[in-house]
Amino acid sequence: QSRRSIHSPVSLRNKSIRIKKESTISQPTILWFRQDLRLADNPALVAACEMGLVIPVYILEDAKNQQWSPGGASRWWLHHALLSLDKSLHGKLNIYQGDPLVILTELAENNNAGAVLWNRCYEPESIERDGLIKSSLKDAGLNVQSFNGSLLWEPWQVLKKDDTPYKVFTPYYRRGCLSKSAPRRPLAQPANMQLHKLEHSLSVDDLSLLPTIGWDKKMHEHWDISEEGAKDRLDEFVFNGIQDYREGRNFPNKKNVSRLSPYLHFGQISVNTAWYAANDAAALIDNESNLDTFLSELGWREFSYYLLYHFPALP
Repeated sequence: QSRRSIHSPVSLRNKSIRIKKESTISQPTILWFRQDLRLADNPALVAACEMGLVIPVYILEDAKNQQWSPGGASRWWLHHALLSLDKSLHGKLNIYQGDPLVILTELAENNNAGAVLWNRCYEPESIERDGLIKSSLKDAGLNVQSFNGSLLWEPWQVLKKDDTPYKVFTPYYRRGCLSKSAPRRPLAQPANMQLHKLEHSLSVDDLSLLPTIGWDKKMHEHWDISEEGAKDRLDEFVFNGIQDYREGRNFPNKKNVSRLSPYLHFGQISVNTAWYAANDAAALIDNESNLDTFLSELGWREFSYYLLYHFPALP
């Protein structure tokens, strides 16, 4: 069988996938980065590193495969987030563009991988895609695992007494989430990462994410698009901004606005890290309502994913 290019739009329909298995000792693990572009508190990364050699992969999906494509500002942020992640991975991030099922299947086959790991996404479109990928790779004999790296509580964990999902935020958050066990503590960055760079990886520039007109220049003055920048932003907010969050958040020019949204969206910091950073600073916060309001805003983020999960026609 001829070896196909990793970028070729090959249809896998009616094709039986067979991945050659050799000694499991030498088999690398493919780690698929998505909206979790960080090393700290990354459950899939931790699990992959425990297995041994890791092939870190990012795949920019073709627009034709997506119902919604990211806008210019999101693409600009993603460009710099990927550069930062690649630097954190010592230049070992493998970048591709196309259909994730085709690309992951070929990567597993060509590199004798034993497992493919990722952190879960919760939008209906992503769930459908990931389910297809997981079943296809499992049928091919691979160990496929997904983890919660995005939410404080899994959507299926928080239900009403009749086992139906909540539709109103306050009972969802107060009666549902807060009555559950506390969210897990953030995981440390793996101390030992054995990373493998492949020959045919694209570069971040190859993805053409940056705008052709330089409207983005002033944005660089206000954002450090990196995992370290996310940590600094969180620290600045917790120590200087959360004190008057309940009222100050209504004024975008004030320091009380957390400015964590893009970091959370692209996963450069985890919601668990934000949750516990705020909780651990409770002694420094004069008015408890400011802490409660910030945590409930993280709860609103949870509720959005929760509704998309339980009501997939919502979009």
